[in-house]
Amino acid sequence: MNDLYARHRRVLPDWLALYYDQPLEITHGEGRHVWDAQGNKYLDFFGGILTTMTAHALPEVTKAVSEQAGRIIHSSTLYLNRPMVELAERIAHLSGIPDARVFFTTSGTEANDTALLLATAHRRSNTILAMRNSYHGRSFSAVGITGNRGWSPTSLSPLQTLYVHGGVRTRGPYASLDDSAFIEACVDDLKDLLGHTRPPAALIAEPVQGVGGFTSPPDGLYAAFREVLNAYGILWIADEVQTGWGRTGDHFWGWQAHDRNGPPDIVTFAKGIGNGMSIGGVVARSEIMNCLDANSISTFGGTQVTMAAGLANLSHLLEHDLQGNARRVGGLLIERLRAAAAQDPGVREVRGRGLMIGIELTRPGTDEADPDRAAAVLEAARAGGLLIGKGGGHSTSALRVAPPLSLTVAEAEEGAAILESALRSTQ
Repeated sequence: MNDLYARHRRVLPDWLALYYDQPLEITHGEGRHVWDAQGNKYLDFFGGILTTMTAHALPEVTKAVSEQAGRIIHSSTLYLNRPMVELAERIAHLSGIPDARVFFTTSGTEANDTALLLATAHRRSNTILAMRNSYHGRSFSAVGITGNRGWSPTSLSPLQTLYVHGGVRTRGPYASLDDSAFIEACVDDLKDLLGHTRPPAALIAEPVQGVGGFTSPPDGLYAAFREVLNAYGILWIADEVQTGWGRTGDHFWGWQAHDRNGPPDIVTFAKGIGNGMSIGGVVARSEIMNCLDANSISTFGGTQVTMAAGLANLSHLLEHDLQGNARRVGGLLIERLRAAAAQDPGVREVRGRGLMIGIELTRPGTDEADPDRAAAVLEAARAGGLLIGKGGGHSTSALRVAPPLSLTVAEAEEGAAILESALRSTQ
């Protein structure tokens, strides 16, 4: 046990998860690579949990942070803040929500917490619809709506949560149906559920479930849900903490795969926009955002140095069409991984879109999750010089592959080869 690990265990909570049998200290990064304290170099296919979105040590971001820190780092929302206004203007425009208002937080958890506050206050209801296998953060209210037992440490909640089918395409009672019938069955389930409860405030859903193992419904499911929700006045909250900013390649926001009936009422975001700086936020129609009847501020949400980082990072993303790169390189990567997994009886599914790819592992010949092998593949990939993540609502048996959006074709090939070797060595 190294000294830093021993010190970590003495002063930090037991439930604070660490990857690897011998936990890794990352000391610096550049582009799509990071280095550990022993000088080992790794290709990073997880980006600090999908947070280093564009690249490690991106010059535009480090320059913006340094220059802003040399002027003023923080003043709170009690004062006018030019970088915050400028970033809010850009996000409001990009959101697709008419007459949008933006509120900045420090994390995706806090963003979802705020969205729940807004929805329940606006609708005067504390009932929330959420998806099975979902994850929305670690605050009291976010844990209360999380549909993934592995990340829900208490049954206590300020909200009444009802769970809806549809977030996982290939498991559950409707898995055998084709896409059209799957959507129809999920809609019928939602209608039946609403017939047995008080009117909920909102449905909150990740377009692609992140911690749940990068699972998603067929395109159009949430648009079909929207027709039912609209009939009851129920709001739609799209949790874009992991899917936003072009990561899925096909769309800038994950909800756009379900846009037949317009944009969500509320969108939450975080992670990638700051490229590692602590930025989260909520976008909502003005009548929803402005519904609160008490004063509120944010001490650290929208602070100048993080806003400067977000502006620089967003500009780089748009100017270099990283969404298009995620679509092109991600398409190559997922096909390469599917080819590598084709002869592996323990790979149940390779799924995803853009640079958000999940590899679900099961015990050969069964549909039973194989978390031990998932952990072994993680270790083998690290030994080969590749960092990936894991997740899944079924005993954490899905590998999560989510590199920075600037990933090159050569790096995608290199990472796929390392991951193929790791899968082969653990069969």
